[in-house]
Amino acid sequence: MANVADLSAEIARQLSLYSAALDDEIEIATDEVTKEAVKELQQTSPKLTGDYAKGWTRRKGDKGIVVYNKTDYRLTHLLEHGHAKAGGGRVAARPHIRQVEEKAVREFVRRIEGAAQP
Repeated sequence: MANVADLSAEIARQLSLYSAALDDEIEIATDEVTKEAVKELQQTSPKLTGDYAKGWTRRKGDKGIVVYNKTDYRLTHLLEHGHAKAGGGRVAARPHIRQVEEKAVREFVRRIEGAAQP
């Protein structure tokens, strides 16, 4: 019976080590992918004065790292989806966030799946 207990303890220890290693890889991947997303958003954002593009940054929140526009956060939805003009008509959408988000998600998933492989 001692062998079964030892085996159980060893399995639990190995799973704990694997979990810790995976946690570290997730943290590294999150950091690198969000840095790249901020950099890409700064390059691909519409530039009138350049303030909007320079405003992209990231911060650590309760649920991980959040990428957001610090200076002109009110413009993100308007630029991404377009909006109505005061005198009638519409301003065309200038999509730039969705592509970066989808690319970041794909890269993050690829890195985590690679780290999870034995």
